[in-house]
Amino acid sequence: MSPSVIALIALSIGLDVAGQIAFKLGLDRLPEMDGGFRLAGFWWQLLGAPLLWAGILAYALEFLVWLAVLSLAPLSLAFPAASLAYCGVVLAGRLVLGEAVSRRRWLGTLIITGGVMLVIASGG
Repeated sequence: MSPSVIALIALSIGLDVAGQIAFKLGLDRLPEMDGGFRLAGFWWQLLGAPLLWAGILAYALEFLVWLAVLSLAPLSLAFPAASLAYCGVVLAGRLVLGEAVSRRRWLGTLIITGGVMLVIASGG
């Protein structure tokens, strides 16, 4: 893969991770509702949650970047590379959100990363 395709995939991954973190932080900051979950009230809360809008914006930008990636690289290489977003979300969950990540989850993350590297190396 060319350096420009790698950069676009990295940007796509970064936007995906940023969107996921924004969604999680935005939802965690919503006030609890009396009487349990009420859909109408929930949607009104969403309208006033800037972090959720930041996540939506990140996803919209990621969509545009992903279209650029697909125009330049084979799907069979680009899509496995995009799975590194999972690894980025695990790392960001630990570093940004302070989530506990078990050894088994770290191992799975490393296996995914290794698999992606094999796919990319075999695809040129």
